[in-house]
Amino acid sequence: MLEAGFIREVIHPEWLANPVVVPKANGKLRMCVDYTDLNKACPKDPFLLPRIDQVIDSTAGCDLLCFLDAYSGYHQISMAREDEEKTSFTTPVGTYCYVCMPFGLKNAGPTFQRTMCIALQDLQSRQQETFLQDLSKTFSSLRITS
Repeated sequence: MLEAGFIREVIHPEWLANPVVVPKANGKLRMCVDYTDLNKACPKDPFLLPRIDQVIDSTAGCDLLCFLDAYSGYHQISMAREDEEKTSFTTPVGTYCYVCMPFGLKNAGPTFQRTMCIALQDLQSRQQETFLQDLSKTFSSLRITS
C-alpha cells in the first residue's frame, strides 16, 4: 500500500487504530483496520443510499443492463490532508495513515455513493442508476434503453 501511494508514514498521530487480519472467503488473509473509536467520534453523513428494490424496479423494461465494477473504488477518493492522520494505524515496522479513503470508516459508503452520483450526474435518471451493491463492493449500474 505504501508503494501504491495509498498510505504514508506518520510520526506522532493523535488517533491510532489497530490492524486486524481477517480471513477472506477464498482462504487468503486481508488486513483491516479497526476504526471503532474514530467512527464513534464522527458525525453520520446524512447522504442517503438508494434502496436496491427501487433501483431494480427502475430497470424494468430495459434492453441491456451493465454493471461497472469500481475495483478499489474507495482508494480513488483522496482524504482531506487534515483528516489523513485520523486514519493512523500501527504495524511492526511503523505507523501509517491513509491518504485515500479506506474501508471501515462510517461515512465511506455515503462518500463513495455521492462521488459516483456526481461523476455520473449527466446520465442520472435518464439512462443510469448508481448504487452500492454492498459496503464491501462498489458498483454502478448503467441502464441502456433502445
